Amino acid sequence: MERLTVGIFNDCFPPTIDGVANVAVNYAKIIQQKHGTAIVVTPWYPEVKDDYPFHVVRYPSAYINKKLGYRAGYPFDPFIINHLKKSNMNIIHTHCPFSSTVLARTVRRYQEMPVVFTYHTKYDIDIDNIISSDRLRNVSVRFVVNNINACDEIWVVSKGAGKNLESLGCTREYLIMDNGTDFIKGKASEKEIVRLRKLYDLGEHTPVFLYVGRMMWYKGIRLILDGLKMVKTQGYPFIMFFVGDGPHHKEIEDYAEKCGLTKECIFTGAIMDREQLRSYYSLARLFLFPSTFDTNGIVVNEAAACFCPSLLIAESCAAEKIVHDKTGILITEDCTQLACAVMFACDHPSFMKRIGEKAAEEIYLSWEDAVKKAYERYQIIVENYQSRIRTNRKFSFWSQ
Repeated sequence: MERLTVGIFNDCFPPTIDGVANVAVNYAKIIQQKHGTAIVVTPWYPEVKDDYPFHVVRYPSAYINKKLGYRAGYPFDPFIINHLKKSNMNIIHTHCPFSSTVLARTVRRYQEMPVVFTYHTKYDIDIDNIISSDRLRNVSVRFVVNNINACDEIWVVSKGAGKNLESLGCTREYLIMDNGTDFIKGKASEKEIVRLRKLYDLGEHTPVFLYVGRMMWYKGIRLILDGLKMVKTQGYPFIMFFVGDGPHHKEIEDYAEKCGLTKECIFTGAIMDREQLRSYYSLARLFLFPSTFDTNGIVVNEAAACFCPSLLIAESCAAEKIVHDKTGILITEDCTQLACAVMFACDHPSFMKRIGEKAAEEIYLSWEDAVKKAYERYQIIVENYQSRIRTNRKFSFWSQ
């Protein structure tokens, strides 16, 4: 395959961590290691240090919502645009329809290269949570859709993500491109799992459950706590780890206390060390992710890599590849059903182990395989774009 220089544009990148930032890091890292050259383009953050094996270009930014912790980039900075014009990128892959895609479209005006966009998130829900005015919400959604439509090719991360994009008014065709995980398949060492049990003073047979992600109510966390309250009422011992941070962290901890789950729930905050995070997945009997917001759920793939099955909402995007009682547990969006599933997991550790192994076998996807497929598609997009440019030039010449 031809070696390409790929621009990875995203509004979020470390030090801020979320699922899409994780995607951007892994795309850039694997492209740089195995395929071509990666250039990450992302907003500037205070005191940021970019120590990566690929080049990172930061452009001016400012906080628009300190509560959410994200910065909005200014995509019209002439110095940055001029710098990117000289970077000789063959293709831009943008992962956010806001400043990243505006900047990608601007750079495309000066260089003949295609822009591919991946739709990761239900942006209409984010917009509803941030903007109270109906008129401004409608304008924002139109802005998102117009930016997406302006790209040369559109990818989505699941069937459900595609349907959500269509519901916003996007009429373009799209391809499904799955996200992967940087975890190699396999549990953490037994020594590390024992260390973690000792750290939290957990009994050898105490059932452990886990949530990993942003601490946001719309991730289904209230459903988890309401269900676990029922489990405790039935006399079941367990420990629930919440790994992550976010704007609703304090509210969630307060609600756990209100539910009488102070001793059972452990809030670790965000864990940046990937091998340390693997230990939590490896310790857990069941990963609880009853989110109907997420369009893909990379964390489900991470759990599968560690032979940990997931509990998901039936017909949610995160559950698209899950077969009930074979590669995971599916429930309706009901706390009683969640409680019953957790109690079943407490009573049937061997069954949970078996479906965890099946999840690792059938739904695990590495980032190496996911990016390889995407890179092969880049080649086609670039060739199609260049062919179209050559045809247009020829037509323009003969029409003069």
